[in-house]
Formats: sequence, C-alpha cells, structure tokens
Amino acid sequence: MTESTALSTECKENSKQQEDLEMIADSGIDFDRYINTTVFVTGATGLLGSSIIRSLLCCNRKKNLNIHLVAAVRNREKAERIYGKLIQRADMELYIRDITEPLEYKGKVDYIFHTASVTASKTMVEHPTCTIETAYQGTRNILEFAREKRVSGLVYLSSMEVYGRPEADLKYVTEDNLGYIDISNVRSGYSEGKRICECLCTAYASEYNIPVKTARLAQTFGAGVLPNDNRVYVQFARSAIHEEDIILHTDGTSDGNYCYIRDVVKALLLLGYKGEKGESYNIVNENTHMQIREMAQLVAEKISGGKIKVRFEIPESAQTFGYAPAVKLKLSGEKMRALGWQPEVDLQEMYERMIYDMTIHIK
Repeated sequence: MTESTALSTECKENSKQQEDLEMIADSGIDFDRYINTTVFVTGATGLLGSSIIRSLLCCNRKKNLNIHLVAAVRNREKAERIYGKLIQRADMELYIRDITEPLEYKGKVDYIFHTASVTASKTMVEHPTCTIETAYQGTRNILEFAREKRVSGLVYLSSMEVYGRPEADLKYVTEDNLGYIDISNVRSGYSEGKRICECLCTAYASEYNIPVKTARLAQTFGAGVLPNDNRVYVQFARSAIHEEDIILHTDGTSDGNYCYIRDVVKALLLLGYKGEKGESYNIVNENTHMQIREMAQLVAEKISGGKIKVRFEIPESAQTFGYAPAVKLKLSGEKMRALGWQPEVDLQEMYERMIYDMTIHIK
C-alpha cells in the first residue's frame, strides 16, 4: 500500500460518514473474500455506489486487503467533485462509460455491484423511455460483462417498488409477494424496469450460472447523502436544518420502509459472497416502518424539537411531482437476516446522523 493510501481517510474529518465507514470495516463481514480482488461498481457517483467504494477503500487502509476498486461513472468531472483526492489513490480507478453501451475493460473483475439507475422521480415521469432503457440495457450489459469476466459475485440493486400494490391483508411482504403495478401510469417504467431486470438476472443465473443476487432496497439514507439529492427524506432534513415547515404534497398515508446507509452497505457486501444465485433479498429495517406523514411528524417534533410544523398542500395531480402511487407495504427482512445480517440504526438516529453530516457540508 502506498504512503498516500495509508494516510488518507475516505471522508471529511469528523464526518459521521467516516465513522460509518470505520464501523463497516470493523463489522462481521468476511472481508477475506475480497482480499486481492477487483471490485467493479457501477453508478459510482450515486449514494450507494460511492458508499461501497468508500467503504472498501477504508477497508484497504485499515486491513491491507489490496482490493482494486473500479468506479464506473458517466462523467469524470462529477466523479472528481464527489471523490476529490481519493481518485489519486493507487487502489482506485475511474472507468468512464455509459452502461447502456457494452463494457470494455481489459483487467480482471471478481465482484460487481450494479447500482446505476435512474433515481429521481421527476426524471421517471419526464423521461420514462430513458428510465426503462437504462434499466434493461444497462443490466443486460453488466450481466454479459459478468459472464465474460467469470465473476465470483454480482449484486444487482433493485427496489421495493417492484412490489407494486401487494395484497392488503399481508402483515409482512416477503420476496414472493409481488403485487399489482398499473402499466398505464407512466411512472411505472421504473418499477416494471426493475422487475424485468430481476427477471433477466434470474435468466442469466439459470442459463449461464452467473452468481447474481438481487437486493430489493427499502428507502436508503443517512450520513453521506449527496448535495443534489431531493428525495422526500432529504427534503424533510433540510426543513429541520433551516427551521422551515415541512410541506406534504400528498396525504402522506403511503407506507415508508427505510434502512440506514451503513446497514445497507453491510448487506450488499454480504450478498457479494453469500446467498442463493438468482434470488432476491429485501434489505430493510422493519423497526423503521411508518407512514410518510408519521415520519414528517417525527422530524418536526423530535428532530427539530417542535420548531417546525407539518403542513399539507396537495395538488390536483401528484404525478406533477413524480410521486409513486400510495401503497400499503411492510417489508419483511427475514430472508436477509437468515444470512447473518442485522440492521442497527433506527429512524431517529438515521436523521440525526444525516443532518449532522449535512450541516457540516453547509458550513
């Protein structure tokens, strides 16, 4: 390991995100599986992609694992803004390419984490064709790449939105409880895109023996959220920071399922080498389940100490904002826990850690 690698930390000093990275490195993950390997991460400028990269860089520094990280991105300038001097580390490499094009990489690849996806709801509504194409073609290219490289593990990041509207009488929704999705709703391109990608993963696992596992993520946030992230939980956090009332544009009765970024990264790293190929796994902290309006109230009362209120301004069409249809959904994390994973961070601490980190960056 070079001197610059040994001396550099992976996030700003005193950051909760750096603390999370250290905790991941010291967790029960079998990092011996990753020693002397090359790990290829798509969507490496996104929250999850960058978190995986930073986590394994931290593991290299602390444990001398000699992992070579390949951060696959579309835009070099964006990657340089997000990673800064980390790009100069010998154990990290940028790979510039749009994943909708076939991948060409000469080196070996042992593990792939495919995190690249359209994530902004407004984009899903305004550019539904691109949303579907990015999902399908990008995943097809990654699977062909995994087949070419004969990887030891591939993790595809899906979403709880694949469940659509499950049966209302289900106490918990497990991996085999897929519900109804209205394909006449233009936003359904995202959830249907995730479904076809999961189907594609299953096909490659069956036909080509690709060791791919699918992670169906609950909504994920925490320390390290990107400055341009505008998802609802980040909007709530900004309201708390600036002491501004939270404005809900729906009735807020849709169920929310959440998981802290550190817990999610540990689950993904575990799935890299554990779990059944071709299968899907919910990644969720069941204790964080609540309605959107309840989460808004938690932020207003407990996070901001009652300094702000929750107000409702509901437009005629929620589709204007790109919101997903209201749904009653309580995810089960039993299958993932059976692999030895356990989420640790509750919703209030998720917000406290995220807001602490956001406030540092604002300063």
